[in-house]
Amino acid sequence: MKYLILVPDGAGDEEIAMLGNKTPLQAAKIDHMNELARKGMVGLVRTIPPGMAPGSDAANLSVMGYDPAVYHTGRSPLEAVSMGIRMSETDVAFRTNLVTLKGEGSYEDLVIADHSAGDITSDEARILMELIDEKLGTENIRFYPGVSYRHAMIVRNGSTDYDLTPPHDVLTQRAGDHLPKGNGSEFLTEMMKKSYELLSDHPVNRERMKKGLNPANSIWIWGQGRKPGLSPFYAKYGIKGTAISAVDLIKGIALCAGLDSIDVEGATGTIHTNFKGKARAAVEEYRKGQDLVYLHLEAPDECSHQGDLEGKIKSLELIDELVLKPILDYLYSSGEDFKVLIVPDHRTPLSIRTHSATPVPYVLYDSAKETGPDPEAAFHEEQGKKGRYFENGYELTDYFFA
Repeated sequence: MKYLILVPDGAGDEEIAMLGNKTPLQAAKIDHMNELARKGMVGLVRTIPPGMAPGSDAANLSVMGYDPAVYHTGRSPLEAVSMGIRMSETDVAFRTNLVTLKGEGSYEDLVIADHSAGDITSDEARILMELIDEKLGTENIRFYPGVSYRHAMIVRNGSTDYDLTPPHDVLTQRAGDHLPKGNGSEFLTEMMKKSYELLSDHPVNRERMKKGLNPANSIWIWGQGRKPGLSPFYAKYGIKGTAISAVDLIKGIALCAGLDSIDVEGATGTIHTNFKGKARAAVEEYRKGQDLVYLHLEAPDECSHQGDLEGKIKSLELIDELVLKPILDYLYSSGEDFKVLIVPDHRTPLSIRTHSATPVPYVLYDSAKETGPDPEAAFHEEQGKKGRYFENGYELTDYFFA
């Protein structure tokens, strides 16, 4: 038996008036997802436990089969693991975004205009983060460059008792209203302010602005946590697998769970990612003998954060045609039974441009137990309301592998 878990990050949404009160999933041409829906089962699942922030860290832990209420220790340590950063039990990791702040006056009066600094390239970001580490790093504080706008800060013998806000949750809002809070958090705010002084007139940013691109003129610190200890995935399910994602967070969860994680050339985590390359990589993992591919695609989420409705619909169509179709072609031709679970980790409604804890739709298909076809079934939020509801994401995953 082969298994595919396909995660179109942030694909879930709300009804949109300009789409005739349809959601992007309803409006998109996703023939292959809908075909699986007609032959399988569609329902809703809650991936975010009550009271927990609707982040991709908790959500993907849930979809991968782990109860976030038990295993979640913060987002950044998972990313740090994927970056090869060694952490002790007393180290604290922080996600460090390169962001775009706009406006005039004090740092507090600037507006958080872009959480990703215009999807800055990794090469540009490395130059900026190396400067940040040189100027702001100390014996106990180090900065590490990651992918695009996503980077890490490690504090030795650090604290996690801070109230820190993800920048994508407060786009277009005043920076001063969302600076770090909590006892001893002043050093975080000070570093963010100093970073603005260091980066605002940096040659990399001058060149970006000449091209009409958003400058990466500040770091934004959030997502603190200590190194997690996940129970081995193989011990849970008796299945060997590989995660494929451009996002360090997903790679980190996979590595902590004992799954393999591979990089795909040209994978960016945006709508400009190498969709075909990800599909080829998935097929190659099956050919190598892996039972499971956990395939994460960030593009719908990034389009939602940017308020890009057309891009969100297009990204869903690209995933359907360039990723799902070739993988299904291979699985059908292999002659081996297989199961497919398609589920967004969370919703990212375009109306709010950030994550929501509202339950998401899923499709579960078993080639050995087709339940249809149901000509009315499709993969979207309204259809999900008619099907089986799972109170917890990890329970859906348990059911998938049962």
